[in-house]
Amino acid sequence: MDRGFLKAGHAPTLIAAFMYFDVSFMVWVLLGPLGISIAHDLHLNAGQKGLLVATPVLAGAGLRVVAGALVDLFGPRRVAIGAQVSVILGLALTWFLAPHTYASMFWVALVLGIAGASFAVALPLASIWYPPRYQGTALGIAGAGNSGTALASLFAPGLASMMGWLNVLGLATLPLTAVLVAFIFMAREPATRPAMPSLSSWGPILKSKTCWTLMFFYSVTFGGFVGLASFLTIYFNDQYHLPPATAGACTAIVVFAGSFIRPVGGAMADRVGGTKALMLLYGMAGVIFLLISTGLPSVYMAFGAFFLGMLTLGLGNGAVFQLVPIRFPQQVGILTGLVGMAGGVGGFYLASSLGAARQMAGSYGPGFLVFALVCFVACGCVTLCHRKWMGIS
Repeated sequence: MDRGFLKAGHAPTLIAAFMYFDVSFMVWVLLGPLGISIAHDLHLNAGQKGLLVATPVLAGAGLRVVAGALVDLFGPRRVAIGAQVSVILGLALTWFLAPHTYASMFWVALVLGIAGASFAVALPLASIWYPPRYQGTALGIAGAGNSGTALASLFAPGLASMMGWLNVLGLATLPLTAVLVAFIFMAREPATRPAMPSLSSWGPILKSKTCWTLMFFYSVTFGGFVGLASFLTIYFNDQYHLPPATAGACTAIVVFAGSFIRPVGGAMADRVGGTKALMLLYGMAGVIFLLISTGLPSVYMAFGAFFLGMLTLGLGNGAVFQLVPIRFPQQVGILTGLVGMAGGVGGFYLASSLGAARQMAGSYGPGFLVFALVCFVACGCVTLCHRKWMGIS
């Protein structure tokens, strides 16, 4: 790693942002790894499973806009502490009340959505401490906290088999509390931060084509990542009849790959440019998910394809966020919330569409086919943006 990066910024805050992001993402997608057990107990069909595991993703998407605005107003450290306390109390209440109906599970989804809003808190906390030339690397390191989704996939299915899915939700309060204590001592509120934008300043931002373009880019890369992280345990169990713990382990491996490659995507974008990186990555993702949509005959081939697909999406996540502080240096908080929201909406779409495709067509293929086509559209769009932003005729 660049020695200049090690001397810049505030390393304890960057580590704290990563830890906070990691456990928050672990909790955010818990319904996916627990989905097999929940579906068994509540007698859910494929469409209901897809909607349930996708709902926390959508809730987190909406709450990210609120969190981004609160970050600009109160500072990322304070907002992070408040959000973490809310999630801990919400999960404790869920465990105590013991919801056992399909409708009541949507309360749980809302609580988990608060954890999903951590995206709009952790990234500005990391970003504001580092100069522009290190934005991709810093945001990539903090953003690698999305590896928490892999921890959920690795441990939650097995724990649910041993102690029940409701007790797993209660158990999740323990790592959340431990990280909250560490965060309070390690993270520092930046001495200076961009001035809080007025409500009137949102108008020009929302009218900006660049804003909506970045939102679309992230809805594909992060939407694909979190949608798959939420759904793959169910997919491996249903499509290839793997036991829940084995399906969770397969999901965890591919999610780890997509998570920890994210800093490489940020550094890659720092070196060659975010748009150049995304042109390549979207094209690769389109080919991979087009192949997956054909219905791979063995779990080994499917695992390899998803592993490569997650690598491209993880690299893309880092590349997109390298562009945010460059294109909007004075509105990082708002843009992080908006772009993060779009990523969550993309994840909700993918997870719910896979369940709907299975319910209506009897196959996951149509869901993956549409996602592959979206990747190709994104590839064409980022190519046009590269020409425009770089002044290439």
